[in-house]
Amino acid sequence: MLNKIVLMGRLTRDPELRKTQSDTPVCSFSLAVDRDYKRDGDKETDFIDVVAWRSTAEFVSRYFAKGRMAVVEGRLQIRDWTDKEGGKRRSAEVIADNVYFGDSKPKEDGAPSAGADFGAPPSGFTPDFGNDDEMPF
Repeated sequence: MLNKIVLMGRLTRDPELRKTQSDTPVCSFSLAVDRDYKRDGDKETDFIDVVAWRSTAEFVSRYFAKGRMAVVEGRLQIRDWTDKEGGKRRSAEVIADNVYFGDSKPKEDGAPSAGADFGAPPSGFTPDFGNDDEMPF
């Protein structure tokens, strides 16, 4: 059996860090993930709840904020629960194994950067791959 999910989207709110009774960090956040296809010219967006535990929870709460792009690897979990009126409810959420930055470092004003600036090689730069005769293939 395989239960693996990879998502890339923007946080819809600041992450919420809590601790369990046994002092285990847990962080909840939500991602807005655009679908690849358009319906009637408009892209559809899914809003997906994510839960991170332990060091991943602390990492997310420290370095991510609303609007920041994140890549999440994890598994899908379905939870059954009872609401205040006694009704049976079901929720889907992603349990994050790893969370990565999906954009470059935010600017000083807190706004996300448009993209990473890796710079261009100097003018006239030619990479040195060594002698072709030494290549193993």
